[in-house]
Amino acid sequence: MKQVSTLFLKIAVILIGVPILALCIFLVPEIAKYAAELYPEHAYIKYLIFIDLYAAAIPFYFALYQAFLLLSYIDKNKAFSELSVRALKKIKYCAVTISALIAAGMPLYYLIAERDDAPGIILIGLVIIFASVVIAVFAAVLQRLLQEAIDIKSENDLTV
Repeated sequence: MKQVSTLFLKIAVILIGVPILALCIFLVPEIAKYAAELYPEHAYIKYLIFIDLYAAAIPFYFALYQAFLLLSYIDKNKAFSELSVRALKKIKYCAVTISALIAAGMPLYYLIAERDDAPGIILIGLVIIFASVVIAVFAAVLQRLLQEAIDIKSENDLTV
């Protein structure tokens, strides 16, 4: 039963990555091109959007890889190990990095929303930032709980 649930979660992790890859391939260039059309006097804005969104995709995929590794550790009965704690720590750092990168790009998205009169762009950015912060806090809590469980387990092993 445990391997079936982790297999399901591994498939879910892969399926989470596919739409983001599609967005990076198809939507990001369109957003950058549209921003360059809105501000033809500032054509470099296109490259700033590319840098911001693609830079945020890198830690996203690294966090997905760490989640996949974490599920593999669970399959191998190494869930309560330092490897799992390190994976959660890396996921936390990736989530913080994503929120920082998107927050750094918010002035660009504000310019686009201002010219296009589309405040939804800013709202989407804020949702991404909020979701990343929630994931970072959740990973930090899990990391601390897992570390405490490992400490208690090693303490009990020494007692016996």
